[in-house]
Amino acid sequence: MGWVRTKRDSKAFAFLEINDGSCLANLQVVADAGIPGYDEGVIPARTGASVKVEGVIVPSRGQGQRWELQASKIELLGAAAEDYPLQKKGHSMEFMRSIAHLRPRSNLFGAVFRVRSRMAYAIHRFFQERGFVYVHTPIITASDCEGAGEMFRVVTMDGEVMNTGGGEFFGKPTYLTVSGQLEGETFACALSDIYTFGPTFRAENSHTSRHASEFWMVEPEMAFCDLSADMDMAEAMIKYLVSDALESCAADLDFFNQFVDKGLIERLQSVRDRPFERVTYTGAVELLKRSGEKFAYPVEYGLNLQSEHERYLTEKYFRCPTTVYNYPKEIKPFYMRKNDDGATVAAMDLLVPGIGEIVGGSQREERLEVLRSNLAGHGLDESHYDWYIDLRRYGTVPHAGFGLGFERLLMFVTGVANIRDVIPFPRTPGAAGF
Repeated sequence: MGWVRTKRDSKAFAFLEINDGSCLANLQVVADAGIPGYDEGVIPARTGASVKVEGVIVPSRGQGQRWELQASKIELLGAAAEDYPLQKKGHSMEFMRSIAHLRPRSNLFGAVFRVRSRMAYAIHRFFQERGFVYVHTPIITASDCEGAGEMFRVVTMDGEVMNTGGGEFFGKPTYLTVSGQLEGETFACALSDIYTFGPTFRAENSHTSRHASEFWMVEPEMAFCDLSADMDMAEAMIKYLVSDALESCAADLDFFNQFVDKGLIERLQSVRDRPFERVTYTGAVELLKRSGEKFAYPVEYGLNLQSEHERYLTEKYFRCPTTVYNYPKEIKPFYMRKNDDGATVAAMDLLVPGIGEIVGGSQREERLEVLRSNLAGHGLDESHYDWYIDLRRYGTVPHAGFGLGFERLLMFVTGVANIRDVIPFPRTPGAAGF
């Protein structure tokens, strides 16, 4: 059973290419005129129609396939109208986004979402094999993890009027989560090693190819862990996932390597086989300044590294994934641990060729008074984080964690350049169809 990709008719028989979505390859069906269902099933079957075929698998006489199905009976399950949009021709990515309900039937997007499924499984397997506990953190939260305020507020409606203030459903302002990290820390401070894997939301009016308003994050938290061990875990995870993709998604990766990014497989093999580099933020800024490159964004100590800076480090200088660590405290959130120099925090970003940042993490600030000082310095109300502060009052321990942007991982593994094309139904500013 599957959907018709193409059909070729002759007087005495017809060839149908069908696909059920389980793999990239189609199955060729040879249907002789006169078999049961030929007139009702084969003749009206257009591209996009669904069919059920019974028959015998035999060696194929044609090129391009080893086997074919010699049909003995065929049934048309669902006809397709003449205006079925996925005809055998090239379609732009913009057009495919407009038919997100049908694009998984195409070769490209079928491959993308099979790889997405496999990478989700591999993420769970990576952490489960290491004894991590999977924790479901809330999607609705009262905490702003990043402190940037770019959050979707959750309200109820009375007709067309928004209920605010005392009329809010939870009795106080609540938002769609930007991260499960803070809640994840509470479980790490009880179960030692945990991870979350779920949707997150950013109300950021960004229209770049790397940003979406709804995306998925993988966020492990580890008790009794410092920044060095945190970087080790992030690097091991990326190597594990890339290795799994190369082994388990070979046919789909071959397709991406041929039609999307011709250097993809070689790059992934290099990530799997070569050690990663590490450089401090200060060292990275010095390298960028000495590079002689003309960057669109300035390179100065105290400024965030931009994608072009990150890609220079991974693609031209080190030529491999690179972890940058120990960032200036002024450009990082309140929860990151201050280093002894008083100027930097124990933060790290793992950068990969073609993408830039794919993982961001830190050792968390476990010292009570330092955390309180950080909250005040970021202008955050301590009363909103009383439960988070309690973790430092009752048996505090050094702990660390990171966040992996799942869609950025998929962009890296598939070579697909736009985040909108690795999400089943992308939500971006001004666009929330389906």
